[in-house]
Amino acid sequence: MIIKPLVRSNMCLNAHPFGCAKDVERQINYILSKKKQKKISEQKPKIVVVLGCSTGYGLASRIAAAFEYDATTIGVSFERPGTEIKSGTPGWYNNMAFDKAAKEKGLKSITFNMDAFSDEARVKVIKQLKEMGVQADLIIYSLASPVRTDPETGVLYRSVLKPIGENFSGNTIDIISSKFSAIQVEPANQEEIDNTVKVMGGEDWERWITQMQKENVLASGCKTVAYSYIGPSLSHAIYRDGTIGEAKKHLEKTAKHLNSFMKENVVGEAYVSINKGLVTRSSAVIPIMPFYISILYKVMKRNGSHEGCIEQCERLFSDRLYTGKSVPVDESGLIRLDEFEMDPAVQQEVAETISKINEENLYEMSDFKGFLHDFYIIHGFDVEGIDYTAEVGRLDQF
Repeated sequence: MIIKPLVRSNMCLNAHPFGCAKDVERQINYILSKKKQKKISEQKPKIVVVLGCSTGYGLASRIAAAFEYDATTIGVSFERPGTEIKSGTPGWYNNMAFDKAAKEKGLKSITFNMDAFSDEARVKVIKQLKEMGVQADLIIYSLASPVRTDPETGVLYRSVLKPIGENFSGNTIDIISSKFSAIQVEPANQEEIDNTVKVMGGEDWERWITQMQKENVLASGCKTVAYSYIGPSLSHAIYRDGTIGEAKKHLEKTAKHLNSFMKENVVGEAYVSINKGLVTRSSAVIPIMPFYISILYKVMKRNGSHEGCIEQCERLFSDRLYTGKSVPVDESGLIRLDEFEMDPAVQQEVAETISKINEENLYEMSDFKGFLHDFYIIHGFDVEGIDYTAEVGRLDQF
């Protein structure tokens, strides 16, 4: 069968197995090229657990840890497997490609396809570490999900993307037609805010760390890092000051508590890394963000400061976490990998451009072509070196 992207309401519903594998290969090759250029610090990760390991920053973190630092990695993500005739999720193919590449390089990797929010996943990871006779020295927390079941109560919580306090009005772009449309989002009620914090805040991260410490599988000096985003003021009403922002603030507050906990128990550290705005499966449906990211891409590519997930994560490891010195943070204790994005000159140009953009000048004034490329590449489409006219025999293997 010939696999073409199935896009509905700015969401891609399928994935190309060979395209996903090829993009994992691209990211690995980038890391290997950086490894050749650098002297690796003696202070490096050896046993890394990545929670949410299958796409985006989680996948890039796992690739950086394994292929730059030769770390053993344990990954957890919840993916829909492919069948002979039905596509799996992109992450399912990414995980297979990662494990295959790691094995070929002689690197140890274990991937658990299960709900990382569940206590069952924690038991599996802890048991695996004990069976291997090792302790984790880095835990990456990169989970993103619309739902979470509280393991204590069994209650299912759902997150929402809504403003708080007042309506939000903004435009979005249709991926297929490039047409603009106005969207109005009503403010969240308190239950929706609380539920979103329950799903995307720091509660689950803290549960992972405390249970791992209790079972003595955290190494002395262990670090843990969770990922977040702040973004420009023009997006704050729907993001930073909305329901998702409340969850992210809870995550950041959790990091401070966990940092004290880690210092006391394993002489360790806990951080939130504020990363750059990129195309993700969710950002394509957030009002304003497709405009903002498209313009940001154009500005940053022109000035040479553009980064994707793999570049960001390589820099996080080599320039922040493993320099042999203390980890640099801002006044709030946050690692800032968004410094190029939030450069005042960059933000000023983006703000000036976004007020002028329309359907006629979209491709001229922004890098919407680059936005589309990144949107499709997440699902294994528009990947260089893949013949998309070729027949794919099965969708449950490469």
